[in-house]
Amino acid sequence: MKSEKKSNQTPANRLTRRSFVKTVAATTVAAAGAPCGLHAKTQRPTKKPNILLLFSDQHQADCIGFQNHPDVITPNLDRLARSGTIFERAYCQDGVCVPSRMSLITGLYPRRLGLLHNPDKSSVIDEVVSLQSVLKDSGYHTAAFGKRHLKGSADLGWDYHRSHIKRESPGNSYWEWIEQQGYLDEFQRDWSAEFGGKYPTADLGTRISALPESMTMEAFTAEETVKLIREQKNHDKPFFCWSSFYRPHQPYTALKRFLDMYDYSRWGRGTANGDAIKKPATLNQSPECLPPALKDWHEGKNRVWRLDKAAKDEQLFRFYIASYYALVTEIDHHIGVIMKALEEEGLLENTIVVYTSDHGDFVGSHGMIEKCAIGHNVYEETLRVPLIVSQPQRIERRQVIDDLVEVFDLYPTLLELADIKLPSTKHGVDATSLAATLTGGTSAKRKYIVSENWSQATVITEDHKLGIWLDPTEYAKGRDFRSYGDMFFDREKDPGEINNLIDNPEYSKVQEQLRGYFNDFVRRIPATGKEEIVRRTKMS
Repeated sequence: MKSEKKSNQTPANRLTRRSFVKTVAATTVAAAGAPCGLHAKTQRPTKKPNILLLFSDQHQADCIGFQNHPDVITPNLDRLARSGTIFERAYCQDGVCVPSRMSLITGLYPRRLGLLHNPDKSSVIDEVVSLQSVLKDSGYHTAAFGKRHLKGSADLGWDYHRSHIKRESPGNSYWEWIEQQGYLDEFQRDWSAEFGGKYPTADLGTRISALPESMTMEAFTAEETVKLIREQKNHDKPFFCWSSFYRPHQPYTALKRFLDMYDYSRWGRGTANGDAIKKPATLNQSPECLPPALKDWHEGKNRVWRLDKAAKDEQLFRFYIASYYALVTEIDHHIGVIMKALEEEGLLENTIVVYTSDHGDFVGSHGMIEKCAIGHNVYEETLRVPLIVSQPQRIERRQVIDDLVEVFDLYPTLLELADIKLPSTKHGVDATSLAATLTGGTSAKRKYIVSENWSQATVITEDHKLGIWLDPTEYAKGRDFRSYGDMFFDREKDPGEINNLIDNPEYSKVQEQLRGYFNDFVRRIPATGKEEIVRRTKMS
């Protein structure tokens, strides 16, 4: 991998171009929790490093301050980025929650796991060795706060956990906690924006939250994480903490405090310029150019994502987009609180801090909302995610890596950084360690990577992307999306992925090369679990 540590693409240079108006707004958000000593001189660590995995659900890679986004306010993530290494082109293994998270925590591809869609199950998931299990066996205290969304043995190895979801932490979940605090009704109003129930759904699943700031799922995750950090001084063991925020995943119910930072009354030049939020460049792309499932949503064939209404009233889009930004800013605020606790307890120097997400969100691109997991796995907005890794005086600072990497590479990377050998398991590890790059060395540069869903596998290279329809009929109740045809984009000339060039003869050789890469991927990575699912589905 090529380091661009002092290139003109560093986060520091980008941030100097942001406006004074945005800086003032950011300071207001960060005041209570902004870490001040990320660059302070401290002694070298004498024991295994703590590992703090800060994780969000559905965070589009570009919706972050240090990427020079025209609107999004993230002072604490910007600061974290300056203190460590940014991977500009980090992709998830599947643009859906469960498969992506399972890959992250096991180091295995979804096809090997047999998890290409959230409901999938296979025998492989009971044969894996989770990251937290390896760390626990190596003397770590392991904890998880927030939504985990794991299955089988991948969810073993926690010393302590508190999930947002009842079934993941029965008797000790956020849902039960919020009821004890007397705010279940306010939470149910938020939850109903997408899922219905006691309150009606909301157009585009978006409404302003009525919860107090200290009662949101994000506040819950942060509070539990800070408790663990404060208690660590009483323990000799290093810790591994998976601090998992539910947002900016829908329902898009932002707090008014953070929503007020974004003017969504009209389209403007962007919050960074002291104006209303900027219109996404591809918001008005014709639905006729989109895959069938995305086109269906544009036609209103969904009980919540009423894009047919939004096409007639773009205020619905503006409200959704601003709410998404506000949820990102709320997460950023809580990350500031967590980082401040690390510093105050003297743990910053010996803690590896990671920020990433399981997949992205359209946030208005292609005129879309959410991720449309029911029938595509190709667009940059849903497959590329933020990835920051930081540890003072050990991991390279202000380093920007633009090579292709995969989120599940964190599995071997964190173990190597902790000087722990990979476990000997039945299915091995598919992921590649990035430790050499993080500590000033180089790693082998990949020609391609593959993100694979039940509906579509996408081959990604430095400049091109090929989306190959698979066999979705087993999952899509008889509907065959393959009739739409494969998808090919020249990302260098068309970064917005508007022009599908699959039928352009000028790209025939490049497409043949990418198909060859996919065939190589299929040969190398056995579809152990995937084949089991397909057999079971056909028999039912």
